[in-house]
Amino acid sequence: MWLRPEEVLLKSALKLWVTERSNRYFLLQRRRGYGEGGGGIAGLLVGTLDTVLDSTAKVAPYRILHQTPDSQVYWSIACGASLEEISQHWDWLQVNVMRTLSVFDSDDDITSFVQGKIRGLIAEEGKSSSGDDEDPERFREAMLRFERLFGLPKREKLVTYFSCSYWRGRVPNQGWIYLSTNFICFYSYLLGNEVKLVFSWDEVSRLERTSSVLLAESIRVCVHGEDHFFSMFLRLQQTYLLMQQLADYAITRLFDKETFSMDHPLSDPALEVHARNQAFRSFFRLPQEENLCEVYESFLWVPFNHYNTLGKICVSERYLCFASQDGSQCHLIVPLREVVSVELPDRSSRALSVGVRGTRAFRFSEVRDFERLAATIRRKCSASNFANCCHDWQLKERMKEQSWQIHFAEYGRGSGMFCTKKTRDLVVRGVPETLRGELWMLFSGAVNDMATHPGYYAALLDECMGSSSLACDEIERDLHRSLPEHPAFQTDTGISALRRVLTAYAHRNPKIGYCQAMNILTSVLLLYAKEEEAFWLLVAVCERMLPDYFNRRIIGALVDQAVFEELIRDHLTALTDHMTDLSFFSSVSLSWFLTLFISVLPIESAVNVVDCFFFDGIRAVLQLALAVLHYNMDSLLCCHDDAEAVTILNRFFDSVTNKDSPLPATVQQASAPANHKPAQSVDISDLIREAYERFGDIRWEEVESMRKRNKLYVIQTLEETTKQNVVIVAQDVKFSASQLEELYLLFKRQHFISCYWSVSSPSLQNHDPSLPYLDQYQLGQSQFSALFTLLLPWAPNTHSHSHSHSLTRSAFRLADENRDGLVNFREFICTLDNNMWVSCRMKLALKVNLRTYATINKVQCSYVCVCVCVCVCVLQNQFVRLSKTLYSVFHGDEEEESLYRAVARVTSLLLRMEEVGRRLQETSPTKSPQTSPQITPQTTPDPIQSTAGSDSAPTSLTPDPCSPTGGDSSPKSPPPDPDSSPSDTSPRSPTSPTSSATSSPTGTSSSALDTPVDSPGDPPAGGEDWSFSFEQILASLLNEPAVVRFFERTVDTQALIENARRNQIRDTH
Repeated sequence: MWLRPEEVLLKSALKLWVTERSNRYFLLQRRRGYGEGGGGIAGLLVGTLDTVLDSTAKVAPYRILHQTPDSQVYWSIACGASLEEISQHWDWLQVNVMRTLSVFDSDDDITSFVQGKIRGLIAEEGKSSSGDDEDPERFREAMLRFERLFGLPKREKLVTYFSCSYWRGRVPNQGWIYLSTNFICFYSYLLGNEVKLVFSWDEVSRLERTSSVLLAESIRVCVHGEDHFFSMFLRLQQTYLLMQQLADYAITRLFDKETFSMDHPLSDPALEVHARNQAFRSFFRLPQEENLCEVYESFLWVPFNHYNTLGKICVSERYLCFASQDGSQCHLIVPLREVVSVELPDRSSRALSVGVRGTRAFRFSEVRDFERLAATIRRKCSASNFANCCHDWQLKERMKEQSWQIHFAEYGRGSGMFCTKKTRDLVVRGVPETLRGELWMLFSGAVNDMATHPGYYAALLDECMGSSSLACDEIERDLHRSLPEHPAFQTDTGISALRRVLTAYAHRNPKIGYCQAMNILTSVLLLYAKEEEAFWLLVAVCERMLPDYFNRRIIGALVDQAVFEELIRDHLTALTDHMTDLSFFSSVSLSWFLTLFISVLPIESAVNVVDCFFFDGIRAVLQLALAVLHYNMDSLLCCHDDAEAVTILNRFFDSVTNKDSPLPATVQQASAPANHKPAQSVDISDLIREAYERFGDIRWEEVESMRKRNKLYVIQTLEETTKQNVVIVAQDVKFSASQLEELYLLFKRQHFISCYWSVSSPSLQNHDPSLPYLDQYQLGQSQFSALFTLLLPWAPNTHSHSHSHSLTRSAFRLADENRDGLVNFREFICTLDNNMWVSCRMKLALKVNLRTYATINKVQCSYVCVCVCVCVCVLQNQFVRLSKTLYSVFHGDEEEESLYRAVARVTSLLLRMEEVGRRLQETSPTKSPQTSPQITPQTTPDPIQSTAGSDSAPTSLTPDPCSPTGGDSSPKSPPPDPDSSPSDTSPRSPTSPTSSATSSPTGTSSSALDTPVDSPGDPPAGGEDWSFSFEQILASLLNEPAVVRFFERTVDTQALIENARRNQIRDTH
């Protein structure tokens, strides 16, 4: 098939291709390992690399290259799976292209002609085969194979799959990579060697394209510090961009739980729509609800330069945008609410004229489908119902204002203004104070937000004024710290306006609420904009221009710090060579980014930085930060420590002045220490101009790409810090540090597994990244039970029994100390710690069991019985259920028969003791006949608490849905149907306890217990219930060596953790 022409450097091919045919302008090559003569060591290596387990091979064995005689660069123009297919392309080139090329005199013209011809062929093929590329049957087979190989739930959506090679050391494993909404998976099986990888997207810390001597291009995926390399993709860039989108969306969910409740944007077949809309909004700075609807290539008449510029028209729901071909020469944003007419003046040139308010019009020409575009604009204009907001600006006659007035007259003013290089030059020189608020609103896009939400701010104030919250308390604390030296904030008028704007935004966006540095930024906005405009400017900054900056983790700022470090390495190599650790610049520049230099520069100079920020976004801040370091390069290279570098930078910022400010330079500069010479003043306009001249080649697309690349690493670093903090807090248990880390990863994965496929999960509903690190990840009862069951040290067969579920429910109640229905990692690990170590295992088992049944019978026994105190008795149904639980736990053990006999002896002994006690009471002449002990509320010590250390019973209980007489019986060997014995589901008669001592919990005779060593005596006479004390039960069990051996076995904790890791996802369904 024909390929879009791409450059190929033959020297990097490492002789992996053999030339079969050639002429002056084309080469036909075969990949080694294919066709005749493909043997040899090189052929075997290449053949192994290209082996694919399906017919849809991703590496074509034949290709055609275009070349010119005097050039070292070749262009790949076609590929084929067979010699016949590629020969057809070769013959077509010989007949239709070779003769034509002889008429050209320049090699560049030949290359341009060939590239244009190939692109035309691809376009024609696309028209004829549109809609035929999708193969639902093949994708359905891939989905079934994906579910079978990796054991993921059917609710996990497969996005796409590719053939590739996974490199384990120096050996490639050819297989398939599967990309789903939550996981990245790989499977390979060659010659008995199976490779299976399953990683969650939120575990990926690095994702980037790399190249090496052996691998021309590959994708590097770093998970938990381990690198995994995938190569041999047919469309490497497309695969990388898709993986980047999936990872970016998954990492967002670590601090934004609302994304779980939304449909995954990449589960739709149109995978590029989400990324295209995001890039469209970011480039033109449009509201988040805007989506790119249509794109047209056209020319736009530029009246001030008197020529047509080529570019693209982008139409969304409420905006008509235009960007020149390179994106920097000219761009235009026209709100459809401003459009008053759409005309077709010249059909021969396919022209379109769009008139806006103010007797201005924009002329587009050579629009391929201009009639459709005109109809689209008319339809959207008629459907839009926006409030028109007209501003009557009164400008003072000053030099800057005159320059801007000339600019407005030539380039337009307001929403339809052309933003060009001249506009940037005026911004760099400084915006006049009377125009600053207007231009900030325009450049940031806040003017569109305010126009489309009339009355929103006033209604928001009515809702939030008078309310009390944590954000309001923090706002009140910081009000008088916001530009305290400025006269505007030394009166109640300025303080009240600042309070209203911050409170309204905290009410609008509770996810952010209020964070430090917002007060400083809002104070500057209020100096040059009206109160409502300042509110919408704050919305634009926090939600679009500086995303994720103003939250408790300041993730956005940390990401831009990483971008700043990367730019330092690229542009300030001398400083990079001198400084071994660039993290110093990240820490010292954090306030620069959070406050847009307002906290380090005099306010008269800082507003010029804000001007550039609203025009060019974060790119302007990065350029200025680089310029600051470059200006102080010589001084920084002579520094001996970080403190000296900080001093140099602080002195530099104090020396920055604004020559256009009415204040003299001596007032603008801070007083220098007595032992330092006053630094030479630097004008802010000159500094900004140098930043644009020296670092103006930094493109917006480059910054966004670096942001996405570093976002994964930054968030995973924060998650790693959270893990370390949690592990430190939980170090009072007996697990090693490495085991705690592995258990934390299991706990965290269980939390997110519960969020992946259930919007109503308690873990998701209570997920809040702003909580302390110990409570960020919590498990509900079902998630706790699933993970706790995987880590039980008893026989694995018990996991399928109903008593296992009862035990995990009871263990959850013990772990949930604050009774909120959720368990954090510390509570989980303490419960698991008691379960792992021999000194507490038996006591925990008894406590869990008795706790459940005491809850059920709380009508008959008080809270003291729940705590299992020394003088509290274990009632009949509780004792029977305890025996059943022990039978269930012992089932499948290698000493099963001995353990069953031990339980039989204990129950027989206890029943005899009860019978003797009852007879003594009946024959005593001084005591009246007595029934089973009546439990009254009292405060007595808990024997479990005294013997098991930290296992304290909580003060309240939630009723257990499991009835003490419900069909919870566990099978023995051989087990009958647990629900088939009606005798176990009815209340016990006086003779029932005797049979329970010599038979299985189901009431069926067991071969192991048909002839117990000690047969119990007759059951107590009468219809009274009977009971035992907890100490009697514990002491009797401790007298049985088999039981003691069972509970004192050493647990292989690492093996349990490995087992849980393998089966965690599979057991979720």
